[in-house]
Amino acid sequence: MNRQFFTPSLKFSGKIIVITGSGTGIGQTIAKKFAENGAHIAIMGRRKEPLEITSGILTDIAKAAGSNGKVRYFPGVDVVDELAINEMFKIIKDEFGKVDIIINNAGVSGPVKAFTNASNKEFKECVRIHLTGTFWTSLQAINAMQRGGKIITITTFFTEENRYEQRPYRFRAPYTAAQGAKNRLAEALAWELVERGIRSFATNPGPVHSDRIYKTVYPKAAAEFLRIGGYEDLTSTQIEKVSAQLLQVLGEPQPTILNCIRDAADKISKSMNGEDTTESTKMESLVAGLLTKLQEIAEKIQFNTAKMIVDNEFLTQEDVANMVMTLCDDDISRLINGRVVPDDRVFYPVKPVVGTSILGSKLLYQEIKDKVVVISITSSSEKDLDRAYKIASALSNVKQLVILTRNHSDLNRFRDFHSHAIDLLDENKVQMIFKTVKSKFGSLDALIHLTGDYDYNLPLSSLSRDRWDSLVDNFIHIPGLIVKEAVNMMAPEGAADEPVKFRDSKGVAVIIGPDAPVGEKISGTVRARSEVFRGALRPYTATVNQELDDVLGSNIRLYLILPGNIQGSPPNTERLRDSIIHLLSVPSIRGNETIFYIDESKR
Repeated sequence: MNRQFFTPSLKFSGKIIVITGSGTGIGQTIAKKFAENGAHIAIMGRRKEPLEITSGILTDIAKAAGSNGKVRYFPGVDVVDELAINEMFKIIKDEFGKVDIIINNAGVSGPVKAFTNASNKEFKECVRIHLTGTFWTSLQAINAMQRGGKIITITTFFTEENRYEQRPYRFRAPYTAAQGAKNRLAEALAWELVERGIRSFATNPGPVHSDRIYKTVYPKAAAEFLRIGGYEDLTSTQIEKVSAQLLQVLGEPQPTILNCIRDAADKISKSMNGEDTTESTKMESLVAGLLTKLQEIAEKIQFNTAKMIVDNEFLTQEDVANMVMTLCDDDISRLINGRVVPDDRVFYPVKPVVGTSILGSKLLYQEIKDKVVVISITSSSEKDLDRAYKIASALSNVKQLVILTRNHSDLNRFRDFHSHAIDLLDENKVQMIFKTVKSKFGSLDALIHLTGDYDYNLPLSSLSRDRWDSLVDNFIHIPGLIVKEAVNMMAPEGAADEPVKFRDSKGVAVIIGPDAPVGEKISGTVRARSEVFRGALRPYTATVNQELDDVLGSNIRLYLILPGNIQGSPPNTERLRDSIIHLLSVPSIRGNETIFYIDESKR
């Protein structure tokens, strides 16, 4: 039998592909696949040198494939930079005439820390890159697309949702919030863009062989485990400082690592014992042991993660690239439009956390009379102010109730209560108000935060950047900051720096998230839009509770209530009020359940 040798057809010949975060790693590998298949490729990133190198590689691949595909690279373009993204797409449209496919790949690890100790600045930066970067690049790509265009969003398997489960991802609260919203955003855009013939879907790769995992995520997680669990004679603060220094030299030559160990040991010794060289030598041995322990824990995390995969193998970057290119096929993309496609093979058993009922046999008003409670309100809509007022009135017998609003004009509504208007996005002001509450009234026992909701009839693809940023602030940044500062005040002073102090501390935080749509006939488009930020709060809640319980050993819990139901009937304010009374009065509601759809209950 004669074998016939032939050059495969260039499946994406003439297509214009834009890939974010494409100078290295998965993004670069995806770009190579499309270069092999004849596409014109636009790559972008913050650093010029990797993009120049990648551009040369892609050009060589295209030539070897017999393709006339062009490569255009855009250095210094961050996905969160509105003007830079706008200008990039203007150039792409001018040069190529259109965009056929946008692949949202850009991402960062974000802070790999317990949320109680994570930087608010890093929290917001992580959300901006993963979520806002995806949103804005998608919108600009849509404006340059014709029928047949495709939006592919790469997310994470940790935000995959089941009916009663929600995957937590310890030490990654902003990451899980952003990724959860990205999944739902991909679905919502699909519904909105049907008439324009543009498809949108997401894929959830599991663990992928990459420097980000081996040199960043796993070692940082190991360092956080050590900070919380402790190591010999070092304080948590010392462990944090030393680990941060050691992480910078992982993978470097041994002399570089030894110099780092000596330098870290010397700094700690001088801060503790002055110039005592004997103590410095002992500390050097201690720091070297800390590094060994850190590496052991990182390897254990990797091993345990691999054991959750059917063949114990992480995906390669090539695997992910092949999956993405396959999903871009016209027939396949039609079948999966509006879906989140798992690409992980991970079996990740988790505890059920979703419930539909909180109420017990009676209201326990007596159990809350000694509590200090803060109610914070993001929205100034009549509906949300009225809801907050009714909840506040139900808590009139507590030791102290403090109400926080964003607008001074709202204070008149709460003139019968102790209330303040503050900027809920200002970290210093939020910290100060919670410290003042605890100092003045002796404790902080509970937080109730109302996010309000948004206009589900307004297309997401029509939003201005300012309007989108406002939504992200309202439904992710503010809840993240408010919960963090409240939880830190529920624990003994200094617990954020010395996490052992969290053990057995008590408290309750409740987020009342966006309502489900109301109406007799609710379209799939409206339902999909309503889920974007509900989809951020669910994985955030699951992750925070795993840290509070399993990691920190506290009795503080965060609950998420999502009002409304699939029938479209209005939320029941009385049931919401009574449910909150129970959450504040009962130490733990039915074990693992922390996310509640109380209007779905048949009670």
